[in-house]
Amino acid sequence: MAERAATVGVTALAECCPSILAAPLAVGEAGELARAFAALSDPVRLRMLSMLAAAPSGEVCVCDFVAPLGKAQPTVSHHLKVLGDAGLIHGERRGKWVWYSLDRARLTSLRDALSA
Repeated sequence: MAERAATVGVTALAECCPSILAAPLAVGEAGELARAFAALSDPVRLRMLSMLAAAPSGEVCVCDFVAPLGKAQPTVSHHLKVLGDAGLIHGERRGKWVWYSLDRARLTSLRDALSA
């Protein structure tokens, strides 16, 4: 019975969210996925995502990226913009600082796109 339920769950997921490996991608969808995966191709940006994922509150102030990354503030801002443009993070201005959080749904969609 559990095996059947698992099979039905996998089938439902496959119908709802097909893997990019299962069928040809439309031009727009391929471009969107490529932008997101390109944003993940930099070690600094991967470290930023890791910091956001590990943040107890689920968010990190822009000022808190500078020292751990060993990068200047303009470089940090550039990387945050790339991640934001790819839809992987969201920023919320509070006073003079911006607080960033992951878009977990977007990251899940990227993972699901690769799932066979």
